[in-house]
Amino acid sequence: MPFKSILVDNTPYSLQDICLQSLGKYLNSANLLLGARDGLSLPTELCERLLQYQIQEDRDLDAQFVSIFEDTSCTRLKRVSLRLCTLKEPEAEILFRHELRELELIRMKVSPRVRRILNEYSQQLISLTVSECIDFFSQPVTELQITAPKLRKFVLQSVHIDSGHEFFSSLLRGFPNLAYLDLSECNYVGDLSCLLHCPNLSTLILYNVSGLQDAIEHICKLVSLRHLDISQSSDIRGRSNEKNGIYERPNQTLATLVESLPYLKCLDISGTNLAGTGVAEKTPSGNLATDIPGLRSRISNPLDMLGLYGTSHEACHRHHIPALCVTGDANEEQILAAGKAYIDRAEMMQGVLNDLYGIIRPETYQNPLAALDIILQAMENHLTESHIQISGSASLFYIVKSPERERSLLNVRIKQKTISVLLKAMDMHSDDPTMMRNGCLTLCQFKIPQDVLFSYERLILILLHVVGDHNQDDFVRRIAIYLLNSLACQVDGKFKQLVGSLGAIETMLQLIEEKLRRNVCDDVMEVAWSTMWNVTDETALNCKRFLRHSGMQFFLNCLKAFPNHPELLRNMMGLLGNVAEVEELRPQLMTSEFITVFSDLLYSTSDGIEVSYNAAGVLAHIASDGAECWKIKEPKREDVLNRIVTAIDRWDLDSKRNINYRSFEPILRLLDMDHTPQCQYWAVWALANLTRVYAEKYCRLLKEENGFQILEKLVARTTDDKVRRFAKNALEGSIEYLERNAMVNADEHSDDLEG
Repeated sequence: MPFKSILVDNTPYSLQDICLQSLGKYLNSANLLLGARDGLSLPTELCERLLQYQIQEDRDLDAQFVSIFEDTSCTRLKRVSLRLCTLKEPEAEILFRHELRELELIRMKVSPRVRRILNEYSQQLISLTVSECIDFFSQPVTELQITAPKLRKFVLQSVHIDSGHEFFSSLLRGFPNLAYLDLSECNYVGDLSCLLHCPNLSTLILYNVSGLQDAIEHICKLVSLRHLDISQSSDIRGRSNEKNGIYERPNQTLATLVESLPYLKCLDISGTNLAGTGVAEKTPSGNLATDIPGLRSRISNPLDMLGLYGTSHEACHRHHIPALCVTGDANEEQILAAGKAYIDRAEMMQGVLNDLYGIIRPETYQNPLAALDIILQAMENHLTESHIQISGSASLFYIVKSPERERSLLNVRIKQKTISVLLKAMDMHSDDPTMMRNGCLTLCQFKIPQDVLFSYERLILILLHVVGDHNQDDFVRRIAIYLLNSLACQVDGKFKQLVGSLGAIETMLQLIEEKLRRNVCDDVMEVAWSTMWNVTDETALNCKRFLRHSGMQFFLNCLKAFPNHPELLRNMMGLLGNVAEVEELRPQLMTSEFITVFSDLLYSTSDGIEVSYNAAGVLAHIASDGAECWKIKEPKREDVLNRIVTAIDRWDLDSKRNINYRSFEPILRLLDMDHTPQCQYWAVWALANLTRVYAEKYCRLLKEENGFQILEKLVARTTDDKVRRFAKNALEGSIEYLERNAMVNADEHSDDLEG
């Protein structure tokens, strides 16, 4: 079948695309809508695309969805393509009742009754594809007929019936108008004399059909043929276990074929010996004719396409080949041609993808988009074939990490297509360490999270599966947890809540428990805490999950087991800072054990000021609830507050930070706590430090969140000299920076106007 590119221009999705995607998420609602309103109808194109969306999203054809198309007066279907799903009799009855013109059933589980239902509604059928469908033909030969008098194209693949010759002879007799016939990988076809019932046949595909030596005589009588494929895959890449592609007299057989078929334009003899040994023959005048003796008659009339992939004696490497396009492995052009020609053939695509990898990895290829197109389609078409997914994903890695000049060709929609195909492969082969390694490494080449937000949930689920699989390769788990952390770091609360609801907190704690059991503190352990720090940021629900699943006990255990790991301490205290910002959760932190630990960490010099800073932040939030909420006798509130002040006094205001605030709201809240100036001291020091060291980011944030007015009021009313000093520092420093920056921008615009 013709190769159709799946790559698209970088244009916005059409309104129709967007509507269909939205509708596809609420198919049950659509069902109710169509059933409830009289006169509502959908045109054929929308109905067909809605059905296709269901298949593309790997959803099964359940009765509720298919019932959308039950009323043929308000829904219309003409072309239906189904693959990798189950088609039951009630659903088949609804779909076939539309009297389809084109139907594809590929790798489906269907009952014999479905075929009989098809016969009842096949009068308008023009094109029918049945490929690798279990039980579609399982009755006695006499009951296996298909009634489709208008059929022009018939693809029947991988049918194995003992009385095959009788079956095909009886079946094809009913299709006098047939122009296109594909019997790939069918057995017991006999001498194919049955093809004489189809005098208008212009395309005949017999890929991996055995015993064709006995059928050449009758094939030669199909004088209308323009496209003939008698290729074999059994000899490709040294996997030969039979002699289907070996002819006793290859040169004479090929010559007879092409001389008997005067209209032949495309011929595929891949995997056979029909191209001869490669000894060039000369014409009587002594001029070189061709390196393929059987094609001497086509020297002056070369074929449009000649398939030579995997032929004996490496025919595709010869110089004098009478064809405009050749499939083979001699160069990039031949490999790309092979990929397009054999995109639906799993066994041959394994070899083609290996050949592509051979030119992609060393970056010797010239057409990255053409290679990408083939790889993505191969992975989509053969989702269950692990070898294809592994080989394809390996090539994807090198394409997306290629130099900027080539990577710039990957527009937004091509990136999304690439990521979607990759995620489907990882989903299908989630227990294959090589596939998961390739997938994770390839995803790392994209901009995270920007490039993957369209499929955020699916990716999170895949990564959580990898991280939570104790049998998974350590390297793969390490990449997966780094990706998870990146995905959780730079997204808003909606996505953070989603990550938590999918089980991220529980998975991280299980991983930490595993590391504690093995007494190992490595970068994976540290990133697990960092991930939880990120997903709890301004997300109270995830903070609750952390506490509910014994997170504080894991904190204490890690602190005891690994007291001298700065990054671990920083990440754990950063997480607890998020928990302490949630008012309703602070009482759970009010225990002597926890407060003592936080107080001890105030004087920590681990990781610069980070651990001390976060410990002070946790205690400041707890203390902000007032003296009446301090429910423990030891340590005393006054002692802890004094330690906070002592710790802050030691910090360098110019300290660079390893922290990222999306909002100052939790800090600004503390500025109203006049009853506890120590809380205010921590808050104003934090604002002064951040707006001083990272002025470009935080000065504007402080202004946008009404921080200037809050600080002005605090300066006017506070009696604490330290609080006033650092409040003025943050306020005046920010105003000065923004004014200076505004003047620079004004000067630049002025230059532009004058220029």
